[in-house]
Amino acid sequence: MKLVEKKITCLLLAAAVATSCATVPLTGRRQLSLVNETEIQQQAALAYRELLRDSKTKVVKGTAQAQMVQRVGDKIAGAVTRFLQENGYAGQYNFDWEFNLIQDDQINAWCMPGGKVAVYTGILPVTKDEAGLATVMGHEIAHAIAKHSAERMSQSIIAQAGGVAVDAATSEKSGTTRAVLNTAYGLGGQLALLSYSRNQESEADRMGLVFMAMAGYNPSEAVKFWERMAQAKQSGGGAPPEFLSTHPSDARRINSIQKLIPEAMAYYKK
Repeated sequence: MKLVEKKITCLLLAAAVATSCATVPLTGRRQLSLVNETEIQQQAALAYRELLRDSKTKVVKGTAQAQMVQRVGDKIAGAVTRFLQENGYAGQYNFDWEFNLIQDDQINAWCMPGGKVAVYTGILPVTKDEAGLATVMGHEIAHAIAKHSAERMSQSIIAQAGGVAVDAATSEKSGTTRAVLNTAYGLGGQLALLSYSRNQESEADRMGLVFMAMAGYNPSEAVKFWERMAQAKQSGGGAPPEFLSTHPSDARRINSIQKLIPEAMAYYKK
């Protein structure tokens, strides 16, 4: 690329970054936002529907565990809605909440953009009770409220070599499609983004503690859950080194959460 073209590329990219920022509720962190959140939510809802209709997916209905997932989800969703309204963010969110328990041995749970939540039965022995489940669901819902998926897509666009050139080549695609097409990057870029993802995990921990506290669950119970999670990892063969993981090490996470408990307790309502 010629020197003039490189300068133009850098200027355009800098301008895009400077004018495409959003603020994360609660933490106040400024984040990059180059993709259309509405599009992402629409695609997420379609993917969620396809998952639930898949013949390989066994959605658990009517059991005590399924009812618990719905109950905890409703409480946290209500708390999140109140928080957003009380802090001037309500107009930025249009979530259509849905909570489902899926029969699967994976120790996992997630929340898609737009409030589509799945909890796998494999994580329930680790959550143990409602407070443990609230820890997990509060954390996963926090990812959606912080719009981490959109932020990750935006980061991938910036990380892509020749970002503006790639953007121009895909200019006829929708915003979401263009973001997805710009997610390929080398090892160096991967490690940089993994580190960024760990920051998102820590942010979701902080927000999740507040959300579970507002929903009526003692945030101190989060420490017990993550201790159980650490034990589950060890019994399952351990976790990858922190620098190659999208999650903080268990020891670091537990230590950080302990420091965040006083802030969350200010929101705790039994």
